[in-house]
Amino acid sequence: MTLFAPAFVERSFWLDGVELPVAVPEAPPATADVVIIGGGYTGLSAAATTAAAGASTVVLERGDLGAGCSALNGGQVSTSIKPAVGRLRARFGDAVAKAIHGEGIQALERLRELVTSAALECDWQPVGRFVGATSPRHFEQLLALREVQQRELGIPCEIVTRQEQHRELGTDVYYGGLVYPRHAAVQPARLLRELHRLALQAGSRYHAQTPALAIDREGGGLRVRTPRGDIAARHVIIATNGYTGRFSPWHRRRIIPIASQIIATEPLAPALMRELMPMRRVVSDTRRVIVYYRASPDGTRVLFGGRSTVFNAPAAVYAPRLMGWMRRIFPQLGGARITHAWAGTVAFTFDTMPHIGEHDGVHYCMGYCGSGVSLSTWFGHKVGLKVLGRPAGRTALDGVPFQTRPLYNGHPWFLSPSILAYRTLDALKL
Repeated sequence: MTLFAPAFVERSFWLDGVELPVAVPEAPPATADVVIIGGGYTGLSAAATTAAAGASTVVLERGDLGAGCSALNGGQVSTSIKPAVGRLRARFGDAVAKAIHGEGIQALERLRELVTSAALECDWQPVGRFVGATSPRHFEQLLALREVQQRELGIPCEIVTRQEQHRELGTDVYYGGLVYPRHAAVQPARLLRELHRLALQAGSRYHAQTPALAIDREGGGLRVRTPRGDIAARHVIIATNGYTGRFSPWHRRRIIPIASQIIATEPLAPALMRELMPMRRVVSDTRRVIVYYRASPDGTRVLFGGRSTVFNAPAAVYAPRLMGWMRRIFPQLGGARITHAWAGTVAFTFDTMPHIGEHDGVHYCMGYCGSGVSLSTWFGHKVGLKVLGRPAGRTALDGVPFQTRPLYNGHPWFLSPSILAYRTLDALKL
């Protein structure tokens, strides 16, 4: 334990050298066309879309810019829609199943295009992803997945055998894997700052430290109550994802908040970094309680994340666990110290899909299941188009029921036994 206490700060590595705008809290306007609750990637993407169309737009953020997961995530950009196409086909039919996966593909491509067209300074790196198989059985499953993804979805991916693995990673823990060459890496805090810039340039207003307390119906519109004053709105968008609070019990009952933590090593020797991550890809693997890791944008550190605790815990608890997992993958890091440890809250759903829609006159999009960098920016834009009444706002997820469970009120009491069971299966390589 003493290895960690003097060595690291409990602060996001992404905030080093990145100055996020800090707004002086002020009363919001009395009226707006659109009020967006949640000032991360989703809310800012929606705000840029509605404000650019001429709608008066107000974004309410409970904390300061960057307080949520948009500045705390691993910066891995994928096409990830969690359920397999076969599972979705059984539920929705072939065309809808493929279209739902198509949303993930479009999300990645739109973010790639936005980075270029809007000149976003966010350390975008098209490095690709390596998914490691944690058992021979999982490698066979990845081979089957590759065939389906290439044949039915047109997602390019390449097989890496265990014998070829060292060209991707300096570890022997995996039994081969897949490479997704279109996946990318980004500096999440810089991306957030750039999306904030785009939203303000489009004409939206951003109110930090202004939580939504309640949403009430009023005549033909809505009233959002805040501690700094109420706002009468024609439209409201909830974009709070893993931070959805008591102001909307209906949404809170449908979101499963899960803590996710990350550590950053000290700068490492260039030769060691080349040995560990020669292709500089983002990495995840097939274990049920996943870990994810990557090189820092400058290629000098390993950033390693996972769900070492189900709920929020002090860094003194989760940092040693993450360090132990990282060392099992990379024994070469046995003597390396960590300099940063931080955590955020991701949002899962009961069907492991993102959801976008309208309930009781309020629009929402949330539930990115750990793949929020591309999905949140995409669906934030889409929900903005929906509010504007644009046909381009349609998605393959429209009308998909947003599930909950009996007796669930937003506190996932069932996670601890579930995670324990998953970790047991992972340890047995099943």
